[in-house]
Amino acid sequence: MLEWMILGGSMMWFLLACSLAGLAVVLDRFWAFWRYSRVDNRALRANVFKLLRQEKVVEAANLCASTGGPVAAVMLVGLQTYHRHQGTASRSESITAVMKEAMQDYSAAAISSVEKRLVVMSLVANAAPLFGMCGTVTGMITAFAAMSKAKGMDAGLVAGGISEALITTAAGLLIALFVVFPYWYFVGKSEQVTLEIDESIGQLIDFVAIELENKERAS
Repeated sequence: MLEWMILGGSMMWFLLACSLAGLAVVLDRFWAFWRYSRVDNRALRANVFKLLRQEKVVEAANLCASTGGPVAAVMLVGLQTYHRHQGTASRSESITAVMKEAMQDYSAAAISSVEKRLVVMSLVANAAPLFGMCGTVTGMITAFAAMSKAKGMDAGLVAGGISEALITTAAGLLIALFVVFPYWYFVGKSEQVTLEIDESIGQLIDFVAIELENKERAS
């Protein structure tokens, strides 16, 4: 490894930094999305609705708080808003409108936490080949400089520059490939989480609206 670093020249240190940053983010996001996948959001919504039918809003909020994850966090904001306005004389339309606004505002922060550090992966995937190309250029400069000093073609003198060019190019491409596939996998996963958040917002608003309308009719 150290030998390749030396043969690749100064650009290899930038590529090493890219590889370490990419590896750290890949591991971090794999762990985060694995934790998200362990939460059964459908079961969570079913249990929340069951508690709401029993008018146990605080218990439903506590369930979301203990569950964790972006979907539960957004639902928690909606339930807390519902609890604050539950005892007021506001109509169901105004309560659900306030709940929807609160959840949509918070969903932006929740989605941001899901997509956290993906920009680093995108940066590494784009920067690594560029560092590799820079290494190619500096390697060829070194090779031609050696040829110029030797006043002719000497394979031994040129080999160092060509090795630098090829090693940095290969390293840059490999790092980009290592990062770009997990990046698009995580982008797909984050879109799924976003859809689940939107679905949960819609279902919670509809459920609360129906419950409030039934109470208004009964009263």
